[in-house]
Amino acid sequence: MKLALIGYGNVGKALARLLALERKSYPFRITAIHTARHGTAYGPDGLTQDPAFGPPAASVEEFLDRAAAEVLVELTPLNPVNGEPAISHIRAAFARRMQVVTANKGPIAHAYAALNEEAARAGVLFRFEATVMDGAPVFNLVRRTLPAVRILGFIGSLNSTTRICIEAMRRGQSLEEGIRQARAMRLTEADASYDIDGWDAAAKTAALANVLMDARLTPQQVSTRGIRRLTPERLAELRAKGKTVCLVSRARRVNGQVRLRVRAEVLNENDILACLPGSSNLLLLQTDQMGTIGVFSVSPGIQQTAYGVFADLVEVFETQGQAREKLQRTRAC
Repeated sequence: MKLALIGYGNVGKALARLLALERKSYPFRITAIHTARHGTAYGPDGLTQDPAFGPPAASVEEFLDRAAAEVLVELTPLNPVNGEPAISHIRAAFARRMQVVTANKGPIAHAYAALNEEAARAGVLFRFEATVMDGAPVFNLVRRTLPAVRILGFIGSLNSTTRICIEAMRRGQSLEEGIRQARAMRLTEADASYDIDGWDAAAKTAALANVLMDARLTPQQVSTRGIRRLTPERLAELRAKGKTVCLVSRARRVNGQVRLRVRAEVLNENDILACLPGSSNLLLLQTDQMGTIGVFSVSPGIQQTAYGVFADLVEVFETQGQAREKLQRTRAC
């Protein structure tokens, strides 16, 4: 199966390594890569993990036409304002009846309902497991294993950078030192202010609500307040009282409407959201049939995000294989 990548940063490179390791079981080949920074590379027989980039394609449309791939893997950085240009990249792929897998939460946070409908009309799959919890199964968990379950709301700690920064400030270090530590761990968004000011968490919150609760909301409609105003002194005061701070995402239905919030909340140190180590994430889903269930990811990194993309690609591969088998059986009859 031929893959065309848009974006080739840390996640793209980790994905390329993973695909090489699993090639005997899953015959994926990256045959084209387009980047804003390095240019464009093509290789019909498969590119190396360190490809030679040439001049950039004149447009994404030209890139996709020349790539002649079956799947677009969209890995560009988050734009929390409007989800572009990733949304346009995905739509260009749908127009060419390409399957799409993305790790970019922007399109899910801004245009999930419309993109999902466009994918259905084009007869292709649209998958995005790596957008919220670094590859830990959330969307697939609900879609595959919770039939007839309605998601009533959720609570989560979904941003690793702010957790690292808060831990640094609890040790007496500055917010800037915490950001440097998170960046060294390759956890921050390309613009770390998206993490600190809550935009990354707001985009994840909107994405979760759009997919799991049909909210049809954007990050701008999430009531958001980040951690920028926190200080080591304030955290020391709270620590003396057995408390700490965590950036918490919340969703709930109120009078038939979905309300979303991201806040730096004061919590007891033994609160489940406050006990997470390092870059760990936790999502608690409140349901009608199963009560509250959770997904916990311990200190995830780039490798886990790449695996989330890989898992989506495996689903696309297996679904296409099932479709081919069905067509062959139909023709045989």
